[in-house]
Amino acid sequence: MRRRELLAAALSAPLLGNWWPAFALEASGSASPFDAETVAGLARALAARDYVAPEVALPKALEDATYDAYRDFRYRADRALWRGQRDARFQAQFFHRGFLFRPKIDLHAVEDGQAKALPFSTDLFDYAPNPAPALDDIGFAGFRLHAPLNRADYFDELCTFLGASYFRAVGRGLGYGLSARGLALGSGEPAAEEFPLFRAFWLHRPDAGAESVTIDALLDSPSVAGAFRFVITPGDDTVFDVDARLFPRVTLEKAGIAPLTSMFHFDASGRDGVDDYRPAVHDSDGLAVSTHAGEQVWRPLHNPRSIQHSGFQGRAPGGFGLMQRKRDFADFEDAEAHYERRPSAWIEPLGDWGEGEVHLVEIPTADEYHDNIVAFWRPAVPLPAGRESRWRYRLHWTATHLWKPALAHVVATRIGAVPKTTRGARLIVIDLDGGPEQTVSALEVEVRASVGTVRNAVVHARPGGGWRVGFEYEPDGQTVAELGMRVLQQGRAVSETWLYRWQA
Repeated sequence: MRRRELLAAALSAPLLGNWWPAFALEASGSASPFDAETVAGLARALAARDYVAPEVALPKALEDATYDAYRDFRYRADRALWRGQRDARFQAQFFHRGFLFRPKIDLHAVEDGQAKALPFSTDLFDYAPNPAPALDDIGFAGFRLHAPLNRADYFDELCTFLGASYFRAVGRGLGYGLSARGLALGSGEPAAEEFPLFRAFWLHRPDAGAESVTIDALLDSPSVAGAFRFVITPGDDTVFDVDARLFPRVTLEKAGIAPLTSMFHFDASGRDGVDDYRPAVHDSDGLAVSTHAGEQVWRPLHNPRSIQHSGFQGRAPGGFGLMQRKRDFADFEDAEAHYERRPSAWIEPLGDWGEGEVHLVEIPTADEYHDNIVAFWRPAVPLPAGRESRWRYRLHWTATHLWKPALAHVVATRIGAVPKTTRGARLIVIDLDGGPEQTVSALEVEVRASVGTVRNAVVHARPGGGWRVGFEYEPDGQTVAELGMRVLQQGRAVSETWLYRWQA
């Protein structure tokens, strides 16, 4: 794990520690009955109690561990959970506590309807070149799953759960990038954000040859407790089927359901103040939304000068996600980070989510080490205290996800000055791929602006394939405008809808 990956997993995580005392009954190593309602029952009982903040104390041997020292706490692959199981398609390895990852996270193995706590031991880790420290059962910081994703004879790292309620995964041929979370509370709001923590996990032993693995998680924070079940299926798209059951201690006015967290530093649409040889740096370049009415929307991301909130309101969408559409090395020219291999994440609601909005938060960042983009579903009605709220969805970790491939989709947004003008006009160029085979003469461009003036909108064939749309925008003294564009044929949309917030 690289330094950026460690920091990104923990930047927003609160420093939490010891566990709810009633749960210490399992620490003896004896097995306990476990079924599909066990974690929900624990969460319900936890929510009925006053929140108790965990302790953060670490043994002296870990208290002063630096980033480099923590990297030397390597889990032994030969001690992986389920290793050696006949026809096993999954293995689990555990993260050591220390550095930024102080909370003790309880891990359990579930088999034949029985759950048993997994004890910590220094024998599970390789500390070279240093000797193993003398430690009692201090627990773990999190875990990761491995599976033969890219080759049948090698177990690739598939996903990781580490820090607050963050988790990440990859599809075939991809590397880590953006993260998902169990729940977002107050992202981008003036008050301090609250970061719920997955405080315990139950890892279900998969049957021989099973294509999926099941993980249960218990979430806790001052405002809410929750029970999560993840059914994880690796592949070209690695898919998480998520069942989230929330038990608020207080009314949650602005809960973020199915949150995604990513990084956008710069791209061709905005390089103000950027002195960098690379043409772009981001884990995701746009928010995609398939509206309840069936419209396909693409909203390019910004690195704004101040925190920006955007909402796409209505009935629950067919899906939404933070996407990485640039897939060529030349798009980034970064031989270490390989941003072209970062996954997209697509949320597909299951069941009726009712009214609300897909909410996007964009936060200023001066570098590529801090996640600054958050997207989630915000219900129109607050989640009441003392009442269970349940949310099911399917999360795709994918290289691409075109839910309406018949429509042309945006692959790049470029903005620059209009030559020979003194009015502050901007030239906006949008490249699209795919869509129906049409002659350019059969197409028209529809452009709208909330304020200002749009001029000279055109569409033409792009060398190498696809279309290019260009238009001039004059702000007329305004500093913020909402812009929109789509390509039509005889009044019918043949492209997705491009939306953009322009700022002076």
